[in-house]
Amino acid sequence: MDSCKRTLEFTIPAEEVEAEIQKAALDIQKKARMPGFRPGKVPLSIIRKTFESEIRERVIESLGTRYFRQAAEKDNLAVVGNPHLQDVHFHPGEPMTLKVEFEVSPSFELKDYRGLEVVYEEPVVTEEDIDKRIEQLREQRAEYVNIDPRPVQDGDYAVVSLLSVAGLTGPPIQQDEVVLHVGAEDTVAAFTENLRGMTPGEEKEITVDYPPDYGNERLAGKKVTFRTGLKAIRRKELPEVNDEFAKDLGDFKDLGELREAVRKAIYAERESEAQRKAKDALVAKLVDMHDFPVPDAYVDRQIEIQVEQQLRLMAAQGVDPKKVRLDWEKIRESQKERATRDVKAALLLDRIADREAIMATQEEVDREVRRIAQQRREPVAAVRLNLEKEGALGRIAGNIRTEKTLNFLFEHARKVAA
Repeated sequence: MDSCKRTLEFTIPAEEVEAEIQKAALDIQKKARMPGFRPGKVPLSIIRKTFESEIRERVIESLGTRYFRQAAEKDNLAVVGNPHLQDVHFHPGEPMTLKVEFEVSPSFELKDYRGLEVVYEEPVVTEEDIDKRIEQLREQRAEYVNIDPRPVQDGDYAVVSLLSVAGLTGPPIQQDEVVLHVGAEDTVAAFTENLRGMTPGEEKEITVDYPPDYGNERLAGKKVTFRTGLKAIRRKELPEVNDEFAKDLGDFKDLGELREAVRKAIYAERESEAQRKAKDALVAKLVDMHDFPVPDAYVDRQIEIQVEQQLRLMAAQGVDPKKVRLDWEKIRESQKERATRDVKAALLLDRIADREAIMATQEEVDREVRRIAQQRREPVAAVRLNLEKEGALGRIAGNIRTEKTLNFLFEHARKVAA
C-alpha cells in the first residue's frame, strides 16, 4: 500500500533569490531602529548583515511557498496538511534549492457499494412491550400521599431529615427532606434496616458503609453516621389505566389510541437503533473492502476530535479538563487504528455521495438550524448568525450529506436475518 507522503525538490534562480533578499531588507529597513541612524535610514548593507537570519527565513518562506504551490498545481497534487521543509541550500548570490515533504489526499478506486449484505430484521413490538411502557407513564404520574402515623414497613416512602455527624471531613451533609423507598433495591440497605419500625417524630443515628463505587464521590468508600429524623410516611397512588388516563396524557380520545401511539413510538425507537447498527456494519464492510493509505494529517485530526469528545464528556461529569495530563504519543498509538478507519470511512462516504450526487438541501440545513434553536431556546436568526461565525453551517450540511449517504447504502443493501 503506497504512502500518502511525497517530496518535491526545486531550484530557484539566483536573481529571484537576490530580488527577494532585497525586498525583505527594504521592508526591515523601514521599521529598523539602530543607534546613530534616523528611523528608516539604516544602510541596506548593515540591515542585510544585522538581520541576516530574519531575512533568510523570510526569503525561504516567501519563495518556498510560491514555488511549492506552483509545483503542486502543475502536477495536480491534492496537498493536505502543512508541508515540511526537509532540506535547503541558501547562499546569497547562488540559486536556492529546497526539498519539501508533504502529504496528498489518497487516490483509490471505489468498489461496488450497492447490494452489500447486512444483518437486519424489522423490529417487533409486543403487547407486553406496550404494557411496560404504559406502566412507566403511569409511574411518572404517581402521587405520594401522607398516611396516618404508624411503624414504617417495607414498601413505604419515608420522608426523613439527614445530618451527617461523623465520617466526613469538611462541611456536613444536611438535607431537610429526603424521600426513601423502604425495602427497595436502590435504597441503601442500612437505611431500610434502621427505618423499618420507626414512627414519625422519632430520631435515630444511622451508620452507612458506602461502597467504593458509590455514585456520590464524597460518600464513596466512607463510613458515615447520619442523625436521621422520620418526618412522615407516604404511600404511592398510581392512576388507573383507562380512557381518562389516556386523555390526561395528551391528545388521545381513548386508551386504544394511546396504545397505538405507544406502539408506534417503541417501533420507531427500535427501528432507528436497528438501522444504526446495520449502517455501522455497512460502513465497516466498506472500509474492509478498500485498501488505501490515509494521510497522517487526517488521522491526527481525527484523534484530536476523539480526544476533544472525551474531554467534553469528562467536563459534563464534573472533571476539569485542564487538570487532565495527556500523553499525546500514547493517545495516538492507542487510537490510531480506530481513527484511521474513521478517516477511511469518511473518505469513502464522501466519494459515494459525489458519485450519487447526494447533497444537503438548503431546506434540510434550515430545518436543522431550527431544531438547534429550539433546543437552545434561542431565536432562529441569532442561532444562525452564531453558527455562521463558528463556520458550523458547513459541518451541518456535511453531517446531513453523510446521513443521507448512509440511508442510500442501507436502502440498496441486501438485508438478511441474523
